[in-house]
Amino acid sequence: MDAAVIVVGAGPAGLTLAGELRLAGVDVIVLERLPQRTGESRGLGFTARTMEVFDQRGILPRFGDVETSNHGHFGGIPVDFAVLEGALQAAKTVPQSATETHLEEWATSVGADLRRGHEVLSIDDDGDGVSVEVRGPGGVSTLRAAYLVGCDGGRSMVRKAVGFDFPGTPATMEMFLADLKGIELETRMIGETLPGGMVMVGPLPGGVTRIIVCERGTPPRRRQSPPEFQEVADAWKRLTGDDISHAEPVWVSSFGDATRQVTEYRRGRVLLAGDSAHIHLPAGGQGMNTSIQDAVNLGWKLAAVVNGWAPQGLLDTYHTERHAVGKRLLMNTRAQGLLFLSGPEVQPLRDVLGELIGYEDVAKHLAAMVSGLEIRYDVGSGDHPLLGRRMPQVELTVAERRRTSRELLHSARGVLLDFEDNARLRARAAGWADRVDIVTADPAELTRASGLRGTSAVLVRPDGYVAWAAPGSHHDLPMALERWFGKPLAV
Repeated sequence: MDAAVIVVGAGPAGLTLAGELRLAGVDVIVLERLPQRTGESRGLGFTARTMEVFDQRGILPRFGDVETSNHGHFGGIPVDFAVLEGALQAAKTVPQSATETHLEEWATSVGADLRRGHEVLSIDDDGDGVSVEVRGPGGVSTLRAAYLVGCDGGRSMVRKAVGFDFPGTPATMEMFLADLKGIELETRMIGETLPGGMVMVGPLPGGVTRIIVCERGTPPRRRQSPPEFQEVADAWKRLTGDDISHAEPVWVSSFGDATRQVTEYRRGRVLLAGDSAHIHLPAGGQGMNTSIQDAVNLGWKLAAVVNGWAPQGLLDTYHTERHAVGKRLLMNTRAQGLLFLSGPEVQPLRDVLGELIGYEDVAKHLAAMVSGLEIRYDVGSGDHPLLGRRMPQVELTVAERRRTSRELLHSARGVLLDFEDNARLRARAAGWADRVDIVTADPAELTRASGLRGTSAVLVRPDGYVAWAAPGSHHDLPMALERWFGKPLAV
């Protein structure tokens, strides 16, 4: 084997996955077709859950002082995300180019082998491993790994080569996105519809202005290269009456509203993550964020299999958990598209939804949906409110030192938090100490942590989701540990 895992694609999902695998000691090669980063920034900013994910690994400071906000929308209708108690605010102005730069620096710093200018030509999964034919700067060669993960985007070569089914609906229209310099435009939020479509304007760092142009009735085109800026300027003028052709385009792109999802995220030794597995209309900045969270869900599970302690079927939970998340992503982005891309015939629906969002429960539901905070995985039966949900942030005292619950996940290992200094509980978990950190924490802090009051212990997976809690789980601790972390070592 040239590596335990080969990742195809050095976008946010591929780089995140590479970093996660390296934290678990897994050798990984990342193959990227392009010789260098493009500098393009389709994704912009992080949802609250992605902010938490980066905080779990201690890499949030790499992004510097990011601008955060509680202002959001659903289909262009404003939503106050402050209703999500205890959640980090979303980051609004981090371009995807910066995200990829920082994730690459992190992944390579922990030992990922990133090979740019390497194009995958063919893939052969023979059941014992995966062979990959690659064209690189030195010619064509073959690499072999135990597993391969396609993180190579919406037009994924991996998905096509391995034959994943990719059902859904084709694009019905074409839209433009451009980052401009040398022009000042009044800010326009998504949802401000015009007679012929919708435009958006937002400021970016460095004197850059982002515009999105959605002109109704424009048929989708299969382009081999980005559109010329004049085409974008012409559409802008038709919609707004303003001439922006004198602006300097930093980069220009087109996109559509196609909605598709693979029927399975794993086929043998080949898996898919991110846009390789699901494509949709960009709405609320969810695409890149969901892709990053795909990688975090998969990383520790794939590492567990490679390292030999994974229970049977652990990799199957990647499909079970993330396919359901992707399905809801496609549902809500289609709903949002109907709201901000349709004409005046949809205005009554916008008005009604605007009234409903005034109710806090509705606002919480929609805000949690687009923030990635509504997720609840099936981790076993029980009535504890946190089972299957993300572990809330809480300040703890551990060995006379103040620490946060997310800080305990920096090493990407499982964490058993004992809030009652229960020696018997810790003894029952001792056989998993090579995979799970067993931490005794001061319980006095639990009164201020949502969902943790009255809790004596929680088992947190490496991706930050609660797999067991006491009291409230209907399975005992060893059963939960074995389900997620394999057989115990003899102690």
